[in-house]
Amino acid sequence: MKPIISEKDFPTANKFVYLNTANVALTFSGAEQGLKDWVSDVAQNGSNNFDEHAEENVFNDLHKAAARMINAAEENIAAGSSATELLCSLAWAVYPGKEQNVVSTEIVFPSTVYPWQRVANDSGCEIRLAKEKNNFIHLDDIIALIDRHTAVVCISHVEYGNGQSFDLERLTEAAHKYNALLVVDATQSAGAIPIDVQKCPVDALISGAYKWLCGSFGAAFMYIAPHLSEKLEPGLVGFRSHNHMWDLDASRIAYPLGGQKFEFSTMAFGCAIGLTRSIEFLNKVGVENILQYNRQLADTLIAGLCSRDAVITSPLNDRDRSSIVTAYFKNVDSKLIIKRLKEASVFVSNRAGSIRFSPHLYNTCEDIDIVLREIDSIMTNQ
Repeated sequence: MKPIISEKDFPTANKFVYLNTANVALTFSGAEQGLKDWVSDVAQNGSNNFDEHAEENVFNDLHKAAARMINAAEENIAAGSSATELLCSLAWAVYPGKEQNVVSTEIVFPSTVYPWQRVANDSGCEIRLAKEKNNFIHLDDIIALIDRHTAVVCISHVEYGNGQSFDLERLTEAAHKYNALLVVDATQSAGAIPIDVQKCPVDALISGAYKWLCGSFGAAFMYIAPHLSEKLEPGLVGFRSHNHMWDLDASRIAYPLGGQKFEFSTMAFGCAIGLTRSIEFLNKVGVENILQYNRQLADTLIAGLCSRDAVITSPLNDRDRSSIVTAYFKNVDSKLIIKRLKEASVFVSNRAGSIRFSPHLYNTCEDIDIVLREIDSIMTNQ
């Protein structure tokens, strides 16, 4: 396999074997530099350069880059400090009521459900979670929970624990049949799986920066469909919430149009600048190219694990899989293997008793060979 990036893009990637993007990605070097430059400039110059005009327009390039990645209009993109922050604001804006319900899965990352649970504690709405069967969620089990009282279906595009990928088109159709919203946490997919909100009209989509987008902690973006942003009032507001943010007057608030109404306050703006650089870089590489490259790495890894009698616990069919691979060995504690791999400078995660491998565009076939050789050594010397 020919690399699809340059060594300078991720200069530490060849110093160890990092198969842990589903936890925290290596940061794109251009994103790191963009963040450092902003921090350094503000530290040394205050607002001399990062003045009112710069602060007002600081998210413009992120709007453009994120919109290009998911085929949206830039006015429908909002920037924030984290995916959870943006989802919390959205959840309070939607505010499902006492006779309504919110549908998700019981194995979703908790932050995808917690904002709705907090609203439910106030409004009395019902939270419905599709149950897992052998570490897998059947899409029909999610759809079966949707009815005329469903206000929101909120799922992770890719489940963090097993790498299962959901068919967003089927879920959109199922939700919209009952006039429910489909809200997607794309933190485990954006940057690794192509997303097109024109072909698949989800109502909102949110992603943090520090996983497959190869940005840093402290930034995220949200797409919100025009029909939704027009009628919602954000759950979190601040001085940026007024359509002329420097027209400072506490007696009124008139929201900006589009997604920008969900941008409410100051943040570590350098993180957003870094995220912009990383998304621009991934757009240039091409998310479809990244998907195919990552799949080949995952295929090689799966073949090697199976030949060593590992039990693969992540989906293997093209419809349900991602590049996240989870597996365990019947007679060896996964935690022990992970510990020994770390000692050999091979980094993976433990999820539900399985080893979670998550290769991304900075990994190589040699990385896969190394992890398999280290597993052989661990098995021989356990």
